Amino acid sequence: MSEPLLVWTLSFLRPYRKRVALLAVLLLSEIGLGALQPWPLAIVIDYVLGGRPFPARLAPGIALVTENHRFVLLTAVVIAGVVLQVVNQLVSAYGTQVQVDAGQRMVYDLRGKLFQHLTALGLHHHITTSTADAVYRVDVDAYAIENLVMSGIFPLATSIASLTVMFGILLYMNVTIALLSLAVVPFMYLCLRYYTSTLVNREERVKELESKLLERLYETFGAMRLVKSFAREPHELQRYARAGDTTMSARIAITWQQSLFSVVVSTITILGTALVVIVGGRLVMDGRLSVGRLTVVISYLAAVYGPLSAIAHTTGQLQGALAGAKRVRAMFAMTPETVEARDAIAATEVRGDIRFEDVGFTYPGGATVLHDIAFDAKPGQVVALVGLTGAGKTTLVSLIPRFYDAAVGRVLIDGVDVRQYRVRSLREKIAIVLQDPVLFSGTIADNLRYGRLDATRQEIEEAARAAHAHEFISRLPKGYDTEIAEAGGELSGGERQRLSVARAILKNAPILILDEPTSSLDSISEEIVFAALRRLRAGRTTIVIAHRLSTVRDADRILVLDGGQIAAQGRHEELVKSSQLYRRMCARLSVGKSLDDPESIDELIEAAKR
Repeated sequence: MSEPLLVWTLSFLRPYRKRVALLAVLLLSEIGLGALQPWPLAIVIDYVLGGRPFPARLAPGIALVTENHRFVLLTAVVIAGVVLQVVNQLVSAYGTQVQVDAGQRMVYDLRGKLFQHLTALGLHHHITTSTADAVYRVDVDAYAIENLVMSGIFPLATSIASLTVMFGILLYMNVTIALLSLAVVPFMYLCLRYYTSTLVNREERVKELESKLLERLYETFGAMRLVKSFAREPHELQRYARAGDTTMSARIAITWQQSLFSVVVSTITILGTALVVIVGGRLVMDGRLSVGRLTVVISYLAAVYGPLSAIAHTTGQLQGALAGAKRVRAMFAMTPETVEARDAIAATEVRGDIRFEDVGFTYPGGATVLHDIAFDAKPGQVVALVGLTGAGKTTLVSLIPRFYDAAVGRVLIDGVDVRQYRVRSLREKIAIVLQDPVLFSGTIADNLRYGRLDATRQEIEEAARAAHAHEFISRLPKGYDTEIAEAGGELSGGERQRLSVARAILKNAPILILDEPTSSLDSISEEIVFAALRRLRAGRTTIVIAHRLSTVRDADRILVLDGGQIAAQGRHEELVKSSQLYRRMCARLSVGKSLDDPESIDELIEAAKR
């Protein structure tokens, strides 16, 4: 994005051109009505109460009224002034409504675009970037565009227009006072220049601190089970309080700077007004200016100094909006890691014939995780991946749905490079069951329907039965309509996993990726779920990341990963005889020890060396 930040910001106004045009008309009308407001009072003071003769062009029409009914003229002028002010207030209120309407629409439109862009970013970005920072940009920084345009640029343009009109009238009425009013401009300019030069960096710093504070909340609440198990509530409170104190101090410092700036600007305009009153009062004493016209002059002077002060304050506030706009623009500058080819095709007829051809992968800015990976998986086959922690199992399966793209070699599905498929179309043909089941707040039926949004209630129940979930769902207060909390907190680990398996079954995709789907199930439930998965296996390709011996034995082929390479492959019986590393793995798994256990890892590495 090479275009200036302001031009980029104004581009968000394009969908609201009609509202912007209406708002401009209303603001100009408000300026015109404001220019007329001082005159009814001046007429009352000079002509109705002061007895000054009306201008010659108005005298004939007014003389008939003023001879015997001066009170009628007073009432008429006052009513005219009231009507003028009421109309001005109505125009102002309607203008505010249009401004807020356009601003809110722009904010929520931007939030939608930000959400869409964030979800389009690659998985690596979401793994390595704080969720709280993304939430802060969508929830808080999105308002920066509205603040910049509707609360910044528009008021600034209105103030400049008002200043031009009011100063022109003031100059027409009295050149001396008009020029005298400009005495405050150099002082206000110097004050504004100093203020804005120090504020922008502070605003950016405060936004970073506020984002970190939100991150602290997400981190603590996401690990609440750990916090409570270690009784670390006071410790977390102290950490949050320290971060809060830093953020609060930074925000207070900016507020103090803004308040001090406001005082200085107000003092400058007060002194300017006092100087004009002294000079104007002298002109009244000398008979060169009437009291009514002095009142009008002072009103217009306020109308000049008001926009001047508004320009100063708005320019200062723009710094905070610019800081937020920069953060939003920086987010849009991030390009999605998974980019579709221009001639990408839909994966409508995918059968699930997977082949890896000498695949290598390196994380951005990191070490090589996979190299020389070559194997195939046919529909109806189960291919299990086993290996020590960090061997590359999860990264390998992540290349199939294009969570990442291979750096070397190709991943083919039905003989077509996965990079030639449309991403969303490809992922519709892949069902994934994670080791840690993910559930959303809502009903159980809604969570299962996430696998296929158009699924009927009968299809949902059939999938739940296949995953051995129907029994416990039926025991819940409202069955499938039972509301569950975020992440399914009130369900057991096994129940959450069975819902996750049912969701994958409901998707009915030709490719299944299972990250040890039965790790949270008891032996009976595990066997039932495996029976369901065996039925599903017909005509489908299943890739399993295995951590349990029962999963390994059930596979048609096992790939033993070590150091990002395939160290051995074959069926369970073959590998037990041919691979020392696999034999040691099975020994650990058969007694229930995890491959993530540091002791297990050390022993297996030593075994592999021997």
